[in-house]
Amino acid sequence: MTMNFLNPVTTQTWTNGRHLVRCVKVIQETWDTRTFCFMAEQPVMFFFKPGQFVTLELEINGEPIMRSYTISSSPSVPYSFSITVKRMPGGVVSNWLHDNLSINDELAVHGPVGNFNIIDYPTDKVLMLSGGVGVTPLMSMVRWLFDTNAAVDLQFVHSARTPKDLIFHRELEHIFSRIPEFKLHIVCERGDELGEAWSGFRGYLNQAMLELMAPDFMDREIFCCGPTPYMNAVKQLLKANGFDMAHYHEESFGATPMDVQEEVIENVEQAEAEAEEVDAADLVTVEFSATGKSVKILPNETVHAAASKLGLHIPKACGMGICGTCRVGLSSGQVEMEHNGGITEEDVEEGYILSCCSKPLGNVVVDF
Repeated sequence: MTMNFLNPVTTQTWTNGRHLVRCVKVIQETWDTRTFCFMAEQPVMFFFKPGQFVTLELEINGEPIMRSYTISSSPSVPYSFSITVKRMPGGVVSNWLHDNLSINDELAVHGPVGNFNIIDYPTDKVLMLSGGVGVTPLMSMVRWLFDTNAAVDLQFVHSARTPKDLIFHRELEHIFSRIPEFKLHIVCERGDELGEAWSGFRGYLNQAMLELMAPDFMDREIFCCGPTPYMNAVKQLLKANGFDMAHYHEESFGATPMDVQEEVIENVEQAEAEAEEVDAADLVTVEFSATGKSVKILPNETVHAAASKLGLHIPKACGMGICGTCRVGLSSGQVEMEHNGGITEEDVEEGYILSCCSKPLGNVVVDF
């Protein structure tokens, strides 16, 4: 007689889309950085690829606002997920989250999405480079490798301004003390104003430091996240050594150019004037089935621009095909979509597009 001791899992699993979640824990990581932990009212297993991110749907001062944050927790602890947010001077969203988001507060999140993850680039030799709060996606990866007993040779280099700015310091020390194949290296720009002693690497990450930490860095798969100047310096160092950049991966949604970040207000009169200069046969029609509205646009304009001309507001956060917020269904027609990881292959197969980066190749009908 055979006996089955395993019950099937009936819990829902996470898929890219809009989800209501509740804040269940707030952790003060450093003096200016907090981790916010979320769960669903009905249990959901939050599976994702370590390194991916979500977009928070918020209302601040009466205005809707969307902002993307990396998931810092690991899918190996699946019934909750966390984001880790540094309070930025003048940062509307980061300051609002620190000052207002409390335990039991509910909000909507979109995701998870992102090409920057450790699942899609399997390897047995990894170098992780992080600067400041850029440690968050790499922390998710480290936790995943640790929890799944991955047979990986990992060199982890984290840079911070001072010892008091070291996010996840104690947890990193704990994890890396238990796995001989995991090596942790920390660089502090300087000691803190209280005079706390720092005996490790000081200054900015450079080639001499990197050669001491990971002499075989040229042979490793590299994952990098940090402020734009930090990532630029890392890329410059690697390129100067002839590193094959196909093995370099970075998170790119953090610093969006202002001209892309700001909502573009379409001028209908200007669009009509431009259309007069184009042969009518070159214009394409975009129809929005839920409202019954349609508009003719130029071939190089996006579905999102077409909606704006009609006064239809498709939610959007990044404008670069990264966050996945502007996802809509495509009923008929074809588009050219140049996204940056904000949509999955499964979603594309099911007929979804990102309106911010999709240009119609002919007449199209959109589910909106």
